[in-house]
Amino acid sequence: MKHTVAIMGLGVRGKTHLKGILENPDRYEVVGLCDIREDVMKAAAKSFGLSVPLFTDVEEMLAETKPEVFVFVTYPNLRLSMIELAVRHGIRAVSFEKPMAEDMPEARKMTDLCVQNHIKAIVCHQQKYLSQMQELKKKADRGDLGEIKKIFAETQPWLAQLGTHYMDYIIWANGGCRAKSVIGHVHGPATLKDNHPSPDFLMGEILFENGTRGYLECGYFSERHNPEMYADSDNRLTLWGTNGYAYAETDGFWGECSKATKGEFISGKEPGWYHHQEKQIQTPYYTEYADWLDDDSKPHSCNIETAFHGYEILEAICLSALDNKRIDLPLTDFSYEPVLARMERELPQCGTLLRALYTGEEPREERD
Repeated sequence: MKHTVAIMGLGVRGKTHLKGILENPDRYEVVGLCDIREDVMKAAAKSFGLSVPLFTDVEEMLAETKPEVFVFVTYPNLRLSMIELAVRHGIRAVSFEKPMAEDMPEARKMTDLCVQNHIKAIVCHQQKYLSQMQELKKKADRGDLGEIKKIFAETQPWLAQLGTHYMDYIIWANGGCRAKSVIGHVHGPATLKDNHPSPDFLMGEILFENGTRGYLECGYFSERHNPEMYADSDNRLTLWGTNGYAYAETDGFWGECSKATKGEFISGKEPGWYHHQEKQIQTPYYTEYADWLDDDSKPHSCNIETAFHGYEILEAICLSALDNKRIDLPLTDFSYEPVLARMERELPQCGTLLRALYTGEEPREERD
């Protein structure tokens, strides 16, 4: 059975979603496109050879096309309103970008709306479909590394850019286990001015219910493993087990030293992020989605409840940093001042290149 799809937002990422859907031709049928930029929308429809209704008003699109699946590619400040639209129009499934929301109350409301209205929602943490990431997960699942004790994630881009991705991948690598408590550090206010607002750097330690510990670093101060590569693809996920360790990176590099390799360090390189953008890691993302739409027993690995828990962990790391204490999970009281507002007020300036980027000032050296 084909699932009907309507898509709002046809910029770079929107076209990537559209391509992923079209590369599952037996599973989906596109019934409508929407973008406030009519020229961009028409160009996208033409480039993909689509003869479907085009709209500049999203509510009109949903009312006329009545899709089963609503894909929207917007900035975070619009996502709650899109979920509310989906509820009003009886949409069965929604797919959207990360970060899922601008604050915890929004994220909680979006998740509750989807669960209460039986909407199968997924958040696009799609880098787990990179071949090297999939192989890393297989090594863990096969037991090649023994019992996983620690999971490290390092990403050069900041919290709301790739930090949300790698928090999701820590949870994924740990079998979906939930977190019990966190401690954290944040600093640097420059990227609070970005359209994906974040501190310049975040570092957190997470204790999971199964005893595994997760460690996340995101922002300019995280380690660069391959300085010759683009900074936005210099990211690494490392699993440490009782029988060794293995890692995979966004740019394609991987390595392992374990009982399975007889104690020898081996390494290699798969196609990286930019290759996969062209060759479509979005395709298996939407294949898995169709499987879930067809069978309730096959929840998508990017489902909104998992995404919300990742968001909750990151929020707790920020709270830990601002309040100078351990934060236990789950978070239940969201009446506190939003963490982004507190960071705007409380974080001192620091001499990062990002500060120069957003203020126009000359960069200066970091000082202890």
